[in-house]
Amino acid sequence: MPSRSGLAVVAVTAVLGLVACTAAAGDVGDTVTPEPSASVGVPERPRPVLGVDRHRQSAGVVAAGGGDAPYNYAPTLMADAGRYRMWWCSQLGVAAPPGDDLLVAESVSLDGPFVGVDGSAGTPVFSGSGTGFDGMHTCDPSVIRVADTYYLYYTGAAGDHANGNSIGVATSPDGRVWTRANGGKPIVTASLDRVRDNIYGAGQPAAVHLDGWFYLMFTDTTGRDAGWNGAGQFVLRSPNPTFATGVEILSPGGFRRFSGTHPRLRSVVDAFSVDLMWVGALAAFAIAHETDGGTTITFWDKEFRSSPYKPVLIPGPWQEGPGLVRDPEGHAPRSGDDPCDRVPIDLVRATRTAAAPTDLVRFGADITGSGACLDPARVLPALDGFAMPSPQRTVDLVLAGQVVRIERRAVAERLAVRVLDQRVPALDAVPVAARLSAGAKAIRTDFGVGLVLDDKRLWAIPDPTVARVNSSPVAQVTQEQWDAYDRGPNLIVRR
Repeated sequence: MPSRSGLAVVAVTAVLGLVACTAAAGDVGDTVTPEPSASVGVPERPRPVLGVDRHRQSAGVVAAGGGDAPYNYAPTLMADAGRYRMWWCSQLGVAAPPGDDLLVAESVSLDGPFVGVDGSAGTPVFSGSGTGFDGMHTCDPSVIRVADTYYLYYTGAAGDHANGNSIGVATSPDGRVWTRANGGKPIVTASLDRVRDNIYGAGQPAAVHLDGWFYLMFTDTTGRDAGWNGAGQFVLRSPNPTFATGVEILSPGGFRRFSGTHPRLRSVVDAFSVDLMWVGALAAFAIAHETDGGTTITFWDKEFRSSPYKPVLIPGPWQEGPGLVRDPEGHAPRSGDDPCDRVPIDLVRATRTAAAPTDLVRFGADITGSGACLDPARVLPALDGFAMPSPQRTVDLVLAGQVVRIERRAVAERLAVRVLDQRVPALDAVPVAARLSAGAKAIRTDFGVGLVLDDKRLWAIPDPTVARVNSSPVAQVTQEQWDAYDRGPNLIVRR
């Protein structure tokens, strides 16, 4: 490819990047996605209608590549420890080789401005490998973090070859320095079930980690169950982040085990460039996809067998698929003021097309009427991280699907997102997993601090201050002594 100096050449490279990594329907007819049927193979039943209020929008563009970046689109966002991190697709002349690049920036507010980790508008952190399936382009990121490892799922392309886009995965300890996984080979390629006019191939991944499974939703314009224009979203899951083993493919009858990542037997939404997250308060996956009027949120249960709620709309202009604000594993954030009845939905999407989609703007609203605390199956996910009075004049903290009874309110206030004034009655049916008494044993190594609760398990805490407030002297131990304890969940709440 020639030098990218000069506006004319920049425009050419922008078009090349768009062809390689965007399956946008502009070239093949915009899609208006119909509502999914309420179930697969089961007579349709009335579905609850969720409310939507507190609509919000940033005053302007929240992130851009800066410099000579001709486009900015396909964001993925992570809410983590009081900050927001966003990775997106752009193209910078300083990043080699010429082609689509992935940038990262951070902000303490969804209204921006997002700033690159090096102080620039956006820091390039992942580009074409120069060889292999992603030799020229890397685009459409979806980033999650499981334990201490970040996983980046992305579209890769070596050039502008028919149906040549594929999906790769990379790992990182910090979300900035990435190493290609799976030997640098793609984990999903075009199935070639059908050859259509849309020659995009496979890409635009959206990843979620749930109950030990990695879920991957993606576009494949050659999939058997894709629409006439290649639109459609297919789902895989595996306990392996590279999908090399244990793959289950969503099929008309549910998930079925296959030896690889083909075929494409069932699409769950007629769209391109979507995002996916798990909403514990609704016990449902939420798929964000663009339709007339804005971003539609469509819901499916955990097995993608039924659609338990009618879709909702986040209105406003758009030019390319949205990026949902999610927690590190791809789950919906909790409502800080009403976790029993509200789910905040925030997203960023490109709103203008120049050489390609650009102008990333934040939109959002609250879903209301979830009724999560009335349902024993949903009350624990909805209240995760919250504390409330217990029947024994202590405080109950909900964490990782369990209830921990804490003697001192001051300790609960240190650990919880918030201590509710009133107890949620549905929690009375949940057994207490462990109790934290004042003065409980506390130990530390060079790598962490923990408390030993009445179940004799070691529960890690965020810092020694929690032990001090609990009147627990902290004893230094060896790593061997630390490892000898059975472990409870970490007493560390995602905020």
